[in-house]
Amino acid sequence: MPRFAANLSMMYAEAAFMERFAAAERDGFKAVEYLFPYAFAADALAGQLQAHSLQQVLFNAPPGDWDAGERGLACLPGRDAEFQDSIGRALEYAQALRCPRVHVMAGLLPETSTREALYPVYVERLRFAAKEAAKHSIDVLIEPINTRDIPRYFLNRQDHAHEIVGAVGAPNLKVQMDLYHCQIVEGDLAMKLRRYVPTGKVGHMQIAGVPERHEPDVGEVNYAYLFDVIDALGYEGWIGCEYRPQRGTTPGATSSGLGWAERYLQR
Repeated sequence: MPRFAANLSMMYAEAAFMERFAAAERDGFKAVEYLFPYAFAADALAGQLQAHSLQQVLFNAPPGDWDAGERGLACLPGRDAEFQDSIGRALEYAQALRCPRVHVMAGLLPETSTREALYPVYVERLRFAAKEAAKHSIDVLIEPINTRDIPRYFLNRQDHAHEIVGAVGAPNLKVQMDLYHCQIVEGDLAMKLRRYVPTGKVGHMQIAGVPERHEPDVGEVNYAYLFDVIDALGYEGWIGCEYRPQRGTTPGATSSGLGWAERYLQR
């Protein structure tokens, strides 16, 4: 049966961040993910995980200057030292939170460059990140992201991501398969799952309704069917619920929208 992790960056936005762990536990989640932990001390986050019997299953490495619009450093030339520092910081948090995987964002394609020109930079950066993470038995993930949400993002397609994993050649480098992004860019989700899950290179999945990024039972994707496909393929990883509840930040907004998960959560 699929295992779901609450994404605390998007879910439970009606509560302060450090209160969202308790809310996720009350709703039956056993695991959480979020974008970035760095605004909080690692021991404070670890305390929340322990207090609410939750596993931390994913977060992102520092992405550069997020407020200025940066969305990762891995493909950007001339940022080697900053990238290496970001990996070191991410791995410190991952060890403190006992988190087995870290997503390394690729970054935006500069207007003056091409994917072909930056491909060697990206591969070498990922090779460094995977080597450092392997010292702590941590997986590094890369995620294709749609260009509607993040225009000019370097990595957009599943086949490109798996090609890059092959080029890097590190056993702990895997693909974060977000079905929301995949539907917008490529579609054909069931066949993509059947193609890539058996390779063992899908390290994590995420879901959201398409096109508005609400609950997975809202929109054009038949997730109930896809969950059965995922189950039949023997996928044993986590599926992150990276969606914005339809009711926004009204009281109880997240919990009231979990009807789709009744058969999976112990509420």
